[in-house]
Amino acid sequence: MRKITLLSLTVIFIASCKIKVDKNKDPKSFATNYVDPFIGTGGHGHTYPGATVPFGMIQVSPDNGISSWDWCSGYHYSDSIVSGFSHLHLSGTGIGDLADILFMPTNKKLDLTAKAASRDFLPYKSKYNHVNEKAVPGYYQVFLEDPKINVELTSTQRTAYHKYTFNDTNIQSVIVDLGFAINWDKAVKTSIKIEDANTISGYRYSTGWAKNQKVFFVAKFSKPITESIITADKKVVSGSNAEGENTALQLFFDPKNSKELDVKVALSSVSVENAKDNLDKDQEFEKVKASASSDWNKALSKITVETPVDSLKTIFYTALYHAQVAPVTYSDKNGQFRREDDKIITAKDYTAYSTLSLWDTFRAENPLLTILEPSKVSDLVNSMLAYYETKKILPVWTLYANETNTMTGYHSIPVIVDAYLKGIKGFDAEKAFEAMKATMMQDERGLNFYKKFGYIPYNLLDESVTITLEYAYDDWCVAQMAKALGKTTDYEFFSKRSKAYEYLFDAKSGFMRGKSEDGKSWNEPFDPKHSNHREHTDYTEGNAWQHSWFVPHNVDEFIKLHGGNGIFTKRLEQLFTESSEITGNNVSADISGLIGQYAHGNEPSHHIAYMFNHAGQPWRTQYWVRHILDTQYNTTANGLSGNEDCGQMSAWYVFSSMGLYPMNPASGEYEIGSPIFEKSTLNLPNGKTFVIEAENVSDKNFYIQSATLNGKTFNKTAISHQEMLKGGVLHFVMGAQPNQNWGLN
Repeated sequence: MRKITLLSLTVIFIASCKIKVDKNKDPKSFATNYVDPFIGTGGHGHTYPGATVPFGMIQVSPDNGISSWDWCSGYHYSDSIVSGFSHLHLSGTGIGDLADILFMPTNKKLDLTAKAASRDFLPYKSKYNHVNEKAVPGYYQVFLEDPKINVELTSTQRTAYHKYTFNDTNIQSVIVDLGFAINWDKAVKTSIKIEDANTISGYRYSTGWAKNQKVFFVAKFSKPITESIITADKKVVSGSNAEGENTALQLFFDPKNSKELDVKVALSSVSVENAKDNLDKDQEFEKVKASASSDWNKALSKITVETPVDSLKTIFYTALYHAQVAPVTYSDKNGQFRREDDKIITAKDYTAYSTLSLWDTFRAENPLLTILEPSKVSDLVNSMLAYYETKKILPVWTLYANETNTMTGYHSIPVIVDAYLKGIKGFDAEKAFEAMKATMMQDERGLNFYKKFGYIPYNLLDESVTITLEYAYDDWCVAQMAKALGKTTDYEFFSKRSKAYEYLFDAKSGFMRGKSEDGKSWNEPFDPKHSNHREHTDYTEGNAWQHSWFVPHNVDEFIKLHGGNGIFTKRLEQLFTESSEITGNNVSADISGLIGQYAHGNEPSHHIAYMFNHAGQPWRTQYWVRHILDTQYNTTANGLSGNEDCGQMSAWYVFSSMGLYPMNPASGEYEIGSPIFEKSTLNLPNGKTFVIEAENVSDKNFYIQSATLNGKTFNKTAISHQEMLKGGVLHFVMGAQPNQNWGLN
């Protein structure tokens, strides 16, 4: 039987214990107690469990070292090997990158010159067990079984903190490997320098999803370095610095006096000097850990929910947590940041943000931020306008200021319009409109065909249906901004073009279908269940069943195209009750969380259940929304039915569990669904509160019987953002049977 060290027992005890507090006594103070960062780290959630603060530049988290789809964040709950702890991570994306600047403590001298074709050959990897692992907002801990070292991580906005606790007899050593890479990422040039007895610095240039990523770093140790070994391209070099495609070093520290070694690490996209400026001064690990927890409690207390069911609180507050880890801070303390073209610019009077997963987040994540963090929304808009200065086109999906061109549409546009129409100024509205109009009038990404034909013919561009529908929505958004700015001609032009969906609607089948450039011929043969991932297909990451409903800006006219409420609701109901078979030889892995053909695991489905509200059957919205809430989220590592996608999957839950959803994200309205909590309180930025009450709500009582707003009868299926900002109480009475008369006025 193996001997178990006292440290191991201590770690196991700490990890298995929970703070003994009355969680229900003060939901504000203990919101972080309900957050489980491991939710979504299993299945296809692609989240990471490491330490960050709300919208922080640093995400210090463990990396398993596997290059595979379910390891896009660097970590998957099914794993039991850790390769190290890097400082940049993606939350829930479908493509993997980052994992920059890897640190790993060890207790022996290792050979860093051997080539490692996979993590199996990494000399510093270690086993770990979930029993000896803990994650809470702003803090992560794991016990490394092979070197028997306890690792703790925490963070401020721009500085990561590591605490390594070694055994009494251990050599105390740290590996820094700048060549470490997973998934799409590859280092192309790196540099390490030992600056003094306690400090190292360097940079890592890489290509991958972000084609031109440059990360500069500085690290300061709590003990002086006693010995060092530096390698460049797998060869030991002399001196105190090295440069090459792949540089690494092993540092040694005196084990006397203390078993603990602390490390502070700061990053910058600009320079080592800026990284030094970003590095916190004279902060202790425990104080930073407490401060990170306080920051998260403040962020999570912006919405408080009341329910006797603790698991629902765990799902909700974890979702609210995941909705605030991205986008991430990109500009340095002095405001500087690097653009894709390597020009260094300064964010004046705003913070620049990156990791903008706009195809996903424009739907609910960005509208949620207009409630939680309106000042950050204006910063996001300014960040996108700064990008516009580079290419004279608004961003699609930016990662470390690189345009990845991932996914379809230009959904920076609805984010900007939503902000402006909700009264969030803080940016140049005329410049924003110029950027939106210029973007939608250029010829890239199929817009040349869209302008010529009024839609995109399937024989000229893959994913033509999805792209056409999304451009139509973006056009509608441009029209709303034009109207608000008094630009009548532009309003009329973009309003007309926003009806492009009419070209692709097949009234006979009820589906949006690929149409040839002749304007008459459909793409045949047609199978609405067929999926072919990202090639030779009319639909993006899905099929006709999932993509035929994206007309959020003109639902009433869309219903008329179907032939009226009866036909529309019958087809909509069939979406949820049809068999879940997906046909084809190259089915998209993104089609997950299936309820019939409805795929909650991918964003194009997220608004669909709310469309019953516009077709005279709001009780069907209530039924299906509650069914999605109950079946697509749970408290396990597999608690998300698809990629988290930088907050969108979680934002859907945050909104829907309160009984609201921005079906048309730029309309300034929230559709009414089925509240799951007895009481939800939104603590608004203007100091007012908006309360949503659900009397008699339970797992069976999810139908709205009646409602009042500030004591007056409320019989509508939507409420505006402006109404919410006034504060007040929206009170629902819930029951087990649908009231088919409520919400029809």
